[in-house]
Amino acid sequence: MDISSFDATALSLEGAKYLGLFDLACAVFTVAAFIFGWGFRFRMVGITAFTGVLTVGLFGFGLAFFQRPIIDGAARYSLVYDTGGVETVIAVAVDLDDDTLDATLRQAALDLYSPGRLGAAVSPLVVRAREIRHLDNGVSQPVYLGEISRSLTKRIDENPTVTLYPHQ
Repeated sequence: MDISSFDATALSLEGAKYLGLFDLACAVFTVAAFIFGWGFRFRMVGITAFTGVLTVGLFGFGLAFFQRPIIDGAARYSLVYDTGGVETVIAVAVDLDDDTLDATLRQAALDLYSPGRLGAAVSPLVVRAREIRHLDNGVSQPVYLGEISRSLTKRIDENPTVTLYPHQ
């Protein structure tokens, strides 16, 4: 097996799925053992419980290795506003070019995706990027550079809507 193609998350989650099905079959067999009064029925309780523990452990192991995709060309950003709803704001460096801003918005949309966001059933996730421009006399002004809108009903949104605002 080539180590570069090794995906511990997918392998663990797939294994947990099949182990869960085996656990379900053990549970059915355990119920049948109690109904028919078979002598090994209490051993089946232990086997079913242990298989359940293995299933949960393998599922948790798969989640531990989850890595979000990385968009090439994305700049660092910091999260400014996020209440767990469908609108968020990120801060980016001053004077990003359009390609870097587009990649940064796409990266933020991937990073901030969660199917558990409030309002996810009716609205898309909107991530707005802003920078702070420092004016005279110590006055600063936030300037919005663009936004991305992506679906919260699909884990992988193939067609997010990116809007870059004209530079001021």
